[in-house]
Amino acid sequence: MKLTALLVSSLLLTPLASAAEFTVDKTPAGGAVVKVDGQVFAEYVVDQANKPYLWPIHGPTGKSMTRSYPMKKVEGERQDHPHHRGLNFGHENIGGWDTWAEATTFGENVKYSERLKHLGAIKHREFKELKGGGAGVVHALSDYVDDKGNVIITEERRMTFQVAGETRTIDVDIDLIASQGDVLVDDKKDSGLSIRVPHSMSVDAKQGGKIINSEGHKDADAWGKRAKWCDFNGPVEGEHLGIAMLNHPSSFRHPTPWHARTYGLFTANPFGLSQLKVQTESGAMELKKDERIKLRHRFIFHKGDEKTGKIAEAYEAYAKEAR
Repeated sequence: MKLTALLVSSLLLTPLASAAEFTVDKTPAGGAVVKVDGQVFAEYVVDQANKPYLWPIHGPTGKSMTRSYPMKKVEGERQDHPHHRGLNFGHENIGGWDTWAEATTFGENVKYSERLKHLGAIKHREFKELKGGGAGVVHALSDYVDDKGNVIITEERRMTFQVAGETRTIDVDIDLIASQGDVLVDDKKDSGLSIRVPHSMSVDAKQGGKIINSEGHKDADAWGKRAKWCDFNGPVEGEHLGIAMLNHPSSFRHPTPWHARTYGLFTANPFGLSQLKVQTESGAMELKKDERIKLRHRFIFHKGDEKTGKIAEAYEAYAKEAR
């Protein structure tokens, strides 16, 4: 009897391994959809803008974890910055071309006519791997091109989707490769890996949303600060949920500065050192032929605030991983 009781006790104390099963399939439009246990986790969209992006993304309770605009208009959402699409990467000036903005960003404002002349694109080329199972993997190659379609640089992006306890995670590993020759990577505020959070979660919505980073900077004070991680959390359809972005020690210019705005833009930007007021000297650099910039980040979609989500502890574990 004592042995049986001991075995039962041991089983109760041992956390159950996740039985989540992932599938990853191509979409008719050429992108990919990631499902977990038959339900959509995220979709990689490649044909709707001048860059690929993830949208929708569903969090641990099934709620949508990004703003819907401009893909879908939802009453009550803030409808600004149409280039803030789901989860995406862009840069205002690599080799003279802008993949951050879109033509709809500027509308009819002649003030931005010069920027319109320099709009480029990130064109999906092919998938190196689409894999399901205990995790979902989307491994894609893309080309950064000018307005004539000439390639400026190449991007390799590997996204890994997982479920861990009451969280969902997406690792976004990006390599920017100077495949065509030496290229300027400029110091720009509007650059980096971004997610536009649900409007209700934003600080400006005044519904209880907040920003906090690993150094304790909060809300507007988190803008332009270097930190190992940053977290947005607040109400989403009646639940308090959060999005953390972790910056791995192997990532370019770690710890990254954060272009985190109280209206809901959430960007890890290691490029804009002077424009983010991190330093007075420009962070512009020339990437030599075949050199690469390595960007390594983990998104954690969690319940509650950063303490409930144990983001500090999650970062310590992530930092020990080889990336």
